[in-house]
Amino acid sequence: MNKALNFMVAACLAVASLATPALAGLPVAVDSQPLPTLAPMLQRTTPAVVNIATEGRVKLQRNPLLEDPFFRRFFNIPDQPLERRTQSLGSGVVVDAGKGYVVTNAHVISEADSIKVTLRDGRHLNAKVIGADADTDVAVIQIPATNLTALPLADSDALQVGDFVVAIGNPFGLGQTVTSGIVSALGRTGLGIEGYEDFIQTDASINPGNSGGALVNLRGELIGINTAILAPGGGNVGIGFAIPVNMVAQLIEQLVKYGEVRRGQLGVTVQDLTPQLSQAFGISNNQGAVIAQVMPNSAAASAGLKAGDVVVALNDKPVRNSGALRNAIGLLPAGEQMKLDILRDGRPITITAKIGEYKPAKRATRSSRQ
Repeated sequence: MNKALNFMVAACLAVASLATPALAGLPVAVDSQPLPTLAPMLQRTTPAVVNIATEGRVKLQRNPLLEDPFFRRFFNIPDQPLERRTQSLGSGVVVDAGKGYVVTNAHVISEADSIKVTLRDGRHLNAKVIGADADTDVAVIQIPATNLTALPLADSDALQVGDFVVAIGNPFGLGQTVTSGIVSALGRTGLGIEGYEDFIQTDASINPGNSGGALVNLRGELIGINTAILAPGGGNVGIGFAIPVNMVAQLIEQLVKYGEVRRGQLGVTVQDLTPQLSQAFGISNNQGAVIAQVMPNSAAASAGLKAGDVVVALNDKPVRNSGALRNAIGLLPAGEQMKLDILRDGRPITITAKIGEYKPAKRATRSSRQ
């Protein structure tokens, strides 16, 4: 009798175990530790990234004949509006909580009559423009400085290809969105996007509306301002560009002080140091900028620079190519002293130059002249 009872109990337990759904479990190695997550870092950083909405007016271009009232009456052409309303959406980053300074892209607030900033906590604030620079696509706006969170700035010169990064912004007006990726390349130039280019390339998804948003490292420090994407088909293909924060910091200083960027000029025409030129000059290094021409009565001429000199460093920072030299000089204010390490006839020389004031022509064109 006991044997039969024991058999029936065992059979019931077996059926019960078959009927009970299995519970999912984590691997022991993971279950014993907290799962890796970016949430704590994002809780600190996302309050510093804002959404920006602007409204403005743009003057319409139309045929001069339409300006003639007689012509319009003769052909019974109704009056047409001279301007149209515009709206845009973008992002921004609080960089000074005490003064309410927000950095964004110049194209986000261009032609804006009103700028509305929405914070992560839902507050809607009016902003005013402090300054903007179209050549680098950087602008500074200001909002009331009450209970704001600012992002600390990293050293973008210390970035390496492969570093993990996170992009925070307002793509397609959806609201704050976070994407992640890595640094895909550094020092991207010659893209024709801006006048001064030294982009961080990343595969973190950047879409329309992300412009002006933050690119941060895993410590939550700002390393770049998202500004452009390469999208042949109109969508994200994993190639986005951000302006390095070291460049942005220099621009912020001038925009806050002057309301504009007062660029310096050395007075030279430069070109890249190619392997062929390196061989001709007897130089083993292929990085640098070759001075092709020195303008008369310029800062370069006063400092003693000559055609054929190869600039390898500016203020102790290596110069990769002509674009890097152009960027470095263009961000220095007029009147500042700078140190140039050059190679002349294969011999290293150090020259100090006092940078001159950049005076753009009436019809500005992009060139290699500095």
